Order: sequence, then structure tokens, then C-alpha cells
Amino acid sequence: MDNTHSKQRIEETVRRILQESNMDEVTESKIRKQASEELGLNPSQPQFRAFVKQVVGAFLQEKQQEIEEQQQQQEENDEGEVEEGQGESKGKEYDNEGNLIICKLSEKRRVSIQDFRGKTLISIREYYNKGGQELPSNKGISLTEEQWSIFKNNVPAIEKAIKKMESR
Repeated sequence: MDNTHSKQRIEETVRRILQESNMDEVTESKIRKQASEELGLNPSQPQFRAFVKQVVGAFLQEKQQEIEEQQQQQEENDEGEVEEGQGESKGKEYDNEGNLIICKLSEKRRVSIQDFRGKTLISIREYYNKGGQELPSNKGISLTEEQWSIFKNNVPAIEKAIKKMESR
């Protein structure tokens, strides 16, 4: 990186570009190119590329955290209210195994949080009735917190792909 340009100046420029950009259309390459043009730097310099990547990553992580905090605040505000179409209250409800039921997706499918061998799992599973008890079936998936985080971060891409397929 050119010594005449401090990392702080590059970071400020990259962050400003990110703030002004449409996050659905911008790419790291476009950000790097625009920043290099504004600062008079070579966009293919390895140090510049790596630093811009780091700044973009930090920016995106901050934005994701802001979204999560807003969602958590909204959930706290909504707690105890019944949402139409979900048929369940936002208050805490537990299944027969003591797992926290987050929501019911349908009559037989639900999302729950469970502790399995000391690990927290997010479970999306079908249930069946046996002897008056709702029991989990083998049909479903349980994700670790790390897997859930990866899934959650890719929801916008999934939604975008769904819209693309629906527009065909």
C-alpha cells in the first residue's frame, strides 16, 4: 500500500462508499475499484486488496449485528403477543421433552431449541401424536449454533433465488 495513504483514510473512504452503495448490487471488487480511483491507488496491490476485504467484512458484520439487535428488540417488544397466521403466542412454550418451542410452522412442524449433550441445537422437525403426546419424528433437521448462523446469514441469498425462480 502507498505510504502516503494511511489505513485510516482508506478505511474511511471504503466505509463511506459502502454507506452510499446499494448493498444488493455492490461487490467488493467495485468497492475496491472506486476507492482506488478516489485515493489514486493501484487496486491490484495485495495489501490494498486484503485491507479493503477486511474493512468490507467488518462493515458487513456490524450491519448484521445491527439487524440482529433490531430483531431482538422487536421480539422483546412483541413478546406475549399473538401473531396472526402463526397461531402461537410469543410467550415461552415447551414440548414434552422440555425443549423451547420457538414457533409452529404448521400443525405437525415446529422450530424448537434443545440442549443435546451440552450443545444447543435449533431443531426444525415434524411431530406425531402417540398416546396423546406430541413426539418428534426423524423427519427434520437439527443445526448447531454455528450452522444456524451460516444459514441465517444466507437467508437473503435464498430469498433472492426464490424471487428469481418465481419470476421465470
